[in-house]
Amino acid sequence: MKRRTLLAAGLALPALHARAASGAGWTPDRPLRLIVPFAAGGPADIFGRVFAEALGKPLGQPVVVENRGGAGGLVGTDAVAKSAPDGMTIGFTGPGALSIAPFMPQQQMPFDVYQDLAHLTLVVRVPEVLVVNAKAGIEDLPALAAMARRKPGSVTYGSAGAGSITHLAGALLASEAKFEALHIPYRGVAPAATDLLGGRFTYLIADVPVLRPHIEAGAMRPLAVTTAERVPSLPEVPTTAELGLPQVVSDNWYGCAVPAATPAGIREALRDAAAQALHSDALQSEFRRQGGTPSPLAAEAYLDFLHAEADKWGPLVRQSGAETL
Repeated sequence: MKRRTLLAAGLALPALHARAASGAGWTPDRPLRLIVPFAAGGPADIFGRVFAEALGKPLGQPVVVENRGGAGGLVGTDAVAKSAPDGMTIGFTGPGALSIAPFMPQQQMPFDVYQDLAHLTLVVRVPEVLVVNAKAGIEDLPALAAMARRKPGSVTYGSAGAGSITHLAGALLASEAKFEALHIPYRGVAPAATDLLGGRFTYLIADVPVLRPHIEAGAMRPLAVTTAERVPSLPEVPTTAELGLPQVVSDNWYGCAVPAATPAGIREALRDAAAQALHSDALQSEFRRQGGTPSPLAAEAYLDFLHAEADKWGPLVRQSGAETL
């Protein structure tokens, strides 16, 4: 009997090892970490923390946010790509590192977007809004474009940094509206917003959650939202499509990823947990309060989305002359 029991156990070992290697039936046994590749307090951090709290519930373990900023998201995303592929480290990824940096001629990519990362799902889309200083006397987008054409070289725009989505959105607007505008890069949206309030440049396109307080205070005038549809928190502001510029769409967004070597079963468990989190009432309510839209996607659909973003921003990166994040 003992011999038969040992033999049966020995035959079962390969199956057990295969199950463990695949991650089938995986549940975490300790807290996980969500690496947000930007500093605390910005939009990525705000949405990342809401997502982390919701994600921990279906996983049965807390998800702790770790801010690891630098190089427009590259530093933190690289840390995810190089972490242990055990499901315990998740990255909160964005367009800077995934869809913009790979096209910059002097940007040293420390990881391959598709070979070193397994992309689980899109998490949130964050609308952006075009604003000017309320005292500038620019009433609407046609007036901005007319001023730029009437006085070449007079219009400038700020951004969160060269190569950021705020930079490319500003360049895309000028290109599609057929006017010239000089780019003035900053180290983040906050200092750019401060200088717009000081009248140091003409316009800025940035995330609604960041600029809405200035709009509500009457210090900034919104001219358009660069989204396909109007934004619930700014219902009176027209879209760029309504104003004749349907190609000027520059939603910011964040997704989540794990190292590419993470077993399929673990990836599926995390993807399922993310879907549950993104459909929860608490997360949806908080995301919308902050101005974002929960946007879960199946794995293949998310990859299609990433390729579409690369196709959209790649040529503009080359046109813009941005070399590194």
